[in-house]
Amino acid sequence: MSAAIAPEPVVNEAEPSKAKRVKKRLTSRWATTAAIVIAVLWTLPTFGLFVSSFRPEEDLNSSGWWTIFTDPSFTLENYVTVFSESGASSAGLGTYFINSIVITIPATVFPLVIALMAAYAFAWIPFRGSSWLFVMVFALQIVPLQMALIPLLRIFNQPWLDISGTFTAVWIAHTIFALPLEIFLLHNFISDIPREVLEAAKVDGANHTQMFLRVVLPLSLPAVASVAIFQFLWVWNDLLVALVFSGGTSSTAPLTQRIAEFAGTRGNQWELLTAAAFVATIVPLIVFFSLQRYFVRGLLAGSTKG
Repeated sequence: MSAAIAPEPVVNEAEPSKAKRVKKRLTSRWATTAAIVIAVLWTLPTFGLFVSSFRPEEDLNSSGWWTIFTDPSFTLENYVTVFSESGASSAGLGTYFINSIVITIPATVFPLVIALMAAYAFAWIPFRGSSWLFVMVFALQIVPLQMALIPLLRIFNQPWLDISGTFTAVWIAHTIFALPLEIFLLHNFISDIPREVLEAAKVDGANHTQMFLRVVLPLSLPAVASVAIFQFLWVWNDLLVALVFSGGTSSTAPLTQRIAEFAGTRGNQWELLTAAAFVATIVPLIVFFSLQRYFVRGLLAGSTKG
């Protein structure tokens, strides 16, 4: 009797070859050229804003920013006026800038911490009704933000709470509005962590808190950085939420409110608006470029899986 020959494992060569073809296309000369062209077109308005912020009011109202190549004229008067002129609430731009930082940092950290813990619970802690609860959290993304502004504001104005017009109200509002999307995004990333890694940690005696802090959190840094960048940019550029819950006073209002005031009642302060807008872009650019490597890794996470 001849010995039975075990069948050889089938090796799927389609996936590696497909990945190589995709990588080759993305790194080809035409793809690189197209990426450079898109980057230039995307950066052009920002460069125009930067140039316009240094142009005198007369030149700005009479010609486009591209005329600096034939008739260069620059001034720092726009920035001097932006930082020295008081707003509707008798406060300079620096006060609003600090307010935006005070609003943005906690409004980014609070929902991120809560979403991380919730995403870990949904992914790796089995409990009754977890699937239905996750579907409900996911469904909250379709609720328009504007529908919740007035009910939430009425709750904040209740005598037993009375936090409307404070930073606390703005932090809570941004946290509530950010949680559904952040939980969904982080859950998708955390649930892709190999089960063997967590089981090995459990065999070593780690509880859920230790596994979350020592295993899941370090492995999730790319996703955390990506979500943090999106939330930071959303809160930093927000005007509606902060204006509704901060009360619009100079002690709590964000930088976006002061920029809107620079536009003037008839849009006749364009030179000040460009200077203030460029000041507002400095912090997001610093945050993005400092976390860029994590951001790219977060976007590409799971892209090579079959």
